[in-house]
Amino acid sequence: MLAVMYAMFGAAIVIAIFGVVNTLALSVLERRRELGVLRAVGASRRLVRRAVRLESLVICGYGGLAGIAVGVLFGAVMQHVMLGRALFEITVPYAQLGVALAGMVAVGVLAALWPARRAARTDVLTAIATA
Repeated sequence: MLAVMYAMFGAAIVIAIFGVVNTLALSVLERRRELGVLRAVGASRRLVRRAVRLESLVICGYGGLAGIAVGVLFGAVMQHVMLGRALFEITVPYAQLGVALAGMVAVGVLAALWPARRAARTDVLTAIATA
């Protein structure tokens, strides 16, 4: 039973990583013209890559914090329902939550590598010409 839960957890993580990569790739594609204008006015490829990675960091950071908040809230409700504890008399594993948040941010930065590279390699004139 525990092995099945770990397998489902692993599958959820892989799906989440693909979701982050897809979201960032779509963001880069939608802002292709904007990134081209940045490059045209003198922004280096490095700056464009850094901007996409920073966007990923912010998305994953806030997403991780929101996920932790919702998880702690649902955990409190489940402890109340299943164990009969007071609703907000919970134990929060702060170290595990910190490691999880750091892992989420790291995965977000790693997931941004491909979209950031793609954004930096886009031809300036082609990007500006697209509507």
